[in-house]
Amino acid sequence: MAKEKEKILIALTPSESKRVIAKGVKNLKEVQRALKQGTIIIGLGTTNAYVAEEILSELSGAKKIDKPRYAAGVITEKGTCVAAKEEREKEVIIKNGMVSREESIEDAIEELSAEDVFIKGANALDAYGNAGILLAHATGGTIGSAIGTVMARGVNFIIPVGIEKMIPYSITAAAKRVGKERFYKSVGKPVGLMPVHGKVITEIEALRILGAEDAFPIGAGGVAGGEGSVVICAAGIEEKMEELMTLITQIKGEAQVKVVHVECG
Repeated sequence: MAKEKEKILIALTPSESKRVIAKGVKNLKEVQRALKQGTIIIGLGTTNAYVAEEILSELSGAKKIDKPRYAAGVITEKGTCVAAKEEREKEVIIKNGMVSREESIEDAIEELSAEDVFIKGANALDAYGNAGILLAHATGGTIGSAIGTVMARGVNFIIPVGIEKMIPYSITAAAKRVGKERFYKSVGKPVGLMPVHGKVITEIEALRILGAEDAFPIGAGGVAGGEGSVVICAAGIEEKMEELMTLITQIKGEAQVKVVHVECG
């Protein structure tokens, strides 16, 4: 009879989850391939700030990410907001292992191929594994301009998103019912919702990439700094579980996500 896999219990705050997800994304084979030969575009977002930081750590001489400025649309205690445009970081664009500093994201998107990688976070995840992005911009912002090219050409579309963003409702159904101009009043900026389809990477997928044979959530929520946390069971061979627990121990204590001045309308 086969021996049952060793299990470890992992509790992660939202910031710690973002770090785990980022490490998982960095180790995806399509990301590693495009890092050597190809293009990687990392859109703005708080989770993507961690993704950019992890991927750039693979490159010598790459600048550090100013995480509070690597954001666009955010949800704060004030509601649905956007980071002030003049204070945002420029999106990270990597071509053949070098950071492209002058090229605009619009030009980089236009040149994407099926071997390249486009990374964009999400604001919602439903029980069916569908991701959704809130749209505060009247024409859909970066995702609105990129999605046609990405989907038409079969670009590797990676969507890092934490389990804390899971909603108990179909994103497809919700998207049909909302839009910036359909709200009478709003706490924060009114938004639309776009369902997006790509490779979704939550903490679960990230833990499997990082060595777990299985992983599944068993709890969520928290207090005293643990608000938004997730509790996960990961399982695998003892050696891999020891390595994974060591990594998680190093990640524990990740500083809370902060953003620069936001506009909430």
